[in-house]
Amino acid sequence: MAAEGGGAKPGTQSRMENFRKVRTSEEESPLPFPDLPPDVVEMKVKEGSKIRNLMNFAMAQMELKGSRQIVFSGCGRAVTKTITCVEIMKRKLGGLHQVTKVRYKTLLEVWENQDPLPGGPAQNLTVHKNVPSICILLSRDPLDPNQTGYQPPEPRHGPGTQLGEAGEDTSSSSTKGLKRPLPPPREELLTKKLQVRVPDSPRGSGTTDHQPDHHH
Repeated sequence: MAAEGGGAKPGTQSRMENFRKVRTSEEESPLPFPDLPPDVVEMKVKEGSKIRNLMNFAMAQMELKGSRQIVFSGCGRAVTKTITCVEIMKRKLGGLHQVTKVRYKTLLEVWENQDPLPGGPAQNLTVHKNVPSICILLSRDPLDPNQTGYQPPEPRHGPGTQLGEAGEDTSSSSTKGLKRPLPPPREELLTKKLQVRVPDSPRGSGTTDHQPDHHH
């Protein structure tokens, strides 16, 4: 059985090498967002798309033409690039409401036989693929916060730390970590403990007795 399998594999592989993908198309499906204006711009991101070209066009629509909403969509290997474009626009414009929808789409691939039988008809293979797809709506106007996939606007990134309306640090987790005070050395803790034992207030001594245990 092993010999038969080993003999069949090279033949199968050589036959598959004769086929070349000549066309890929996506099934058409409506955008998964209700109440979109008919003239909304949809940026269809492809695997070979240039991010700079996509962003130049998208930014022109939002800033120069005054569009209120824009949709980025991509499937398969273009999903990561689609998310990258969205994050770039959110950082540049700020204040954008976001709704993200994930689903599956069907890709239709046509493969053509490059070595057909003499005198025979051209042989094509049609392959249907189900691939993950993502659609992201960005809007200057408020969206329904109760719908699935909604994200509120993020503060615009400036040179310093961005604070929300309540004064809370809304930076990334890495920035938050840098702004947390580092625990003092053990020698400093012991010094503080000795200093606060001088007053007669029992609350101060009780707080400092627990402090070293908290850090160590």
